[in-house]
Formats: sequence, C-alpha cells, structure tokens
Amino acid sequence: MDVAGKTIAIIGLGKTGMAAAEFFVSKGARVRVTDEKIGELDLSLLEGVEVRDYNDGILVGVDLVVPSPGVPPHNCILVAAREKKIPVLSELEVAFRFLHVPVVAVTGTNGKTTTVTLIGRILSEAKKRVFVGGNIGVPLISYVNGPQDDEVAVVEVSSFQLLWTDTFHPYIGVLLNVTQDHIDYHGSMAAYREAKESMFIRQQKDDYAILNADEEETEVLKEKLVSQVITFSTQERPLPPCLYLDGDSIVYRTTSNSEEVYPLSMLKIPGLHNVENFMAAIACARLLGCTQQEIERAARSFTGVPHRIELVAEIDGVKFIDDSKGTNCDAVKRALETFSEPVVLLMGGRDKDSDFSVLVPVVTKHVKTLIAFGEARERIAAAFGDKIRLISVPTLKEGVKRAKSEAVRGDVVLLSPGCASFDEFQNYRERGMKFREWIKEDSYDQMG
Repeated sequence: MDVAGKTIAIIGLGKTGMAAAEFFVSKGARVRVTDEKIGELDLSLLEGVEVRDYNDGILVGVDLVVPSPGVPPHNCILVAAREKKIPVLSELEVAFRFLHVPVVAVTGTNGKTTTVTLIGRILSEAKKRVFVGGNIGVPLISYVNGPQDDEVAVVEVSSFQLLWTDTFHPYIGVLLNVTQDHIDYHGSMAAYREAKESMFIRQQKDDYAILNADEEETEVLKEKLVSQVITFSTQERPLPPCLYLDGDSIVYRTTSNSEEVYPLSMLKIPGLHNVENFMAAIACARLLGCTQQEIERAARSFTGVPHRIELVAEIDGVKFIDDSKGTNCDAVKRALETFSEPVVLLMGGRDKDSDFSVLVPVVTKHVKTLIAFGEARERIAAAFGDKIRLISVPTLKEGVKRAKSEAVRGDVVLLSPGCASFDEFQNYRERGMKFREWIKEDSYDQMG
C-alpha cells in the first residue's frame, strides 16, 4: 500500500486518530484531520497536517478516509465519502497492510481486554517478544510505524475497527462471544455479528480460528471457514481439537486425542466467563509454542485488569466492585453471576439501544436493590417495573450515595452499568475512577 503523495482524511482525533495522522505524515501523505470538537483540542503535537472544520468539505480531492473507531457508519462525512466512492478504511486495516509479524486478534462482545492481556502475560512468561495493543493501549498503526522486532502482535479488535476492513485476517483469531451490543452503531444485531465474523471469513488454511462452542451461531460460522478451528466450551465436550471443563479442571484435547489438564485453582479472577477467556488464551499460547508450565505460571500471577469485576474496597463489611467496563447487558449478567452475596447494583449511563428486559431473571435472582442512574435510568426502570426494588437517580455520584446507604455488612455494591459512559464521563475508565473516589469519601455531605 503506497500512500506517499496521497491525500488522506482522518475523521476523529482520539488516540487512534492522532496515531493514524502521525503514521500517514511519516509515509509522505498529505493529511487532513477533523473532529466534532476540533475547537477544543490541543493539536500542538500534531505536525504536518491540515486541520479542517467538521463537514464533508474535508473530502474534496481526498484519496482515502480513515475514521476513528467511535465514528459511526451513519456519520455525515462517512455517508458522503461512500456516495463519492472514496475508499474508507479503518486504522486496523491500514496497519495490517504494513504489518510484518504474525498477528493474534481477539474480538467478541465481552472479555477481549482480559484475554489479550492474559495472552500477552503468558507469552512474556515464555520469554517471547510480544507487542500487546490495538483497541487497548497502543494502536496497531503506531506499532507498524516502528521496527516491528517482536515475534508476534496480540491485539484487541472491536467491531468498529472491523467494519472498515477488507483484507485483515489474523494468523490466530479469537471470537469469545457475540451478544447484544452497539445496535445504535451498527443498526442491527446481524450487522454487528457480521462485522465481528469478517476477519475469520478472510482467514487462510494455515490460520487458526478459536471459537466459542456454546454459541449457536458457531456451527454456522465454522461452515464458512477454511482456517483450522479450535473450539472451547464450559457446557459440553466438543469434538477435538477443543477445550472443555471436567470437574475442577480445563482439558485441552488435540486432534490426536492427547490431553493436557489445567487446574481451575490456578485462576485468580472469578467467574465462568473468565474460564472461557482462559481457555481461549491456552489455545493461543500453545499454538505459539508456550509450554503448559509457562501457561500455569502466568495464570497464577494474573489478577485481572482494571474496571472488570475488580474489588476496589471493602468498607464496614461491604465489598465495592468496579465493573465499569460492563457496558452491555451480557456483561452485567456475567458480573452478577460471579457473586453469591446480595447485590446492590448500580446500572445506567448512555443507552445503546439495549433490551434491558433480558436481565430481569438474573437481576431478580441476585439483586436486592437496583439503582438506575444517568440518561438510561427511565428505560431501565421501565424494563423492570415492580419486579425489583429500584431507585432512580440522575447521576452516578448520587447513585453511589444511595448505594452506600442501602448496603449492609455482607452485601456487594456492584457498578456494572450496562451502558456507555458518555452522558457523564469521557470513557469507562473515568467512570470507574470516579466510582472508586466516591465510595471512599467519608461524608455523604461531600457527595451532594
């Protein structure tokens, strides 16, 4: 892919957009940038680019459009680009065309960051040179602008990034799960799933696809693939090669019917969903030459990643759990199923056209009080009706105040919002950090 002398328009100047701009400048392209909040951004570190207002005038004479992941397909500039037949490629697709090392790509609705981080930890334990990034940490396009001197790149990839790809296919691809999310972005569940599956459809016969056998759609997807498939399951024993639960152990069975047994006791992070994540990580690590001993050592030292069902405080016998990354209904379900204690659940934020009613069974089983906050609070309240004790408040800060007054010794206060954070916060990380700050405030008066 030769971009020297080409005019590239970059839409959105978050971390990915800034990295893309720097990359294209370094390759000799003419770069234009814009953002909805262009007047509020500090662009002093961005050299050699043309800054434009946020409208389709940026497209005049453009050879390629690169949108940041948060820019939806119905965005006016992207709509205009397609009408003008201007190619639109994601940063992920561009980076892949310049990548010289094998790539492991992990996607799915939930568990991506945990699984990517765990795979990276195992490879590091095995003394392999590994880049870990993508949708978390360093964008892949920043990596390909460097020496690329690692043995493998392990990246988290989102449906937003995959939407604008046409050649991207990893050496090892992992699809953890696909549940309802981002319908406001993709327009339908079918379109969301199609974006997730696209990288597997393009894999070659020497590539590997690691898939969740507990999802009905997996069998349909397998029929479309030419890559080598490994499945994992916590509910059944699939045909080998596969990983499955057997009592208190994970069994990895190969096509030759040899077996490796991994004790669940090595896992320090709770929940059946993390067993699934670990199964996928085992499969990746073994394909990349790690030993069982190296995998077990890494697992025993891995305590998870921030804002994912993370115990952040225990005050007067009440556990406070930060699951701010739980931005969809399936994530809330997985978080609730982790606890046997009564839960005071903080749920809310900016709705993503989710069907909150799917949570009624699990919430009524685990939750003593549901505190709905933010823009989505009325839709959440409507979904539950009188099936649960529910308190509605305008902000998370007020929600934390009410949760502290509702919880008693032996309870869990769980922030698992099931929604995006953008009504109050820049991202889920800021939301999680504010939650931690507010639960540790001594006086409720400080929270008003």
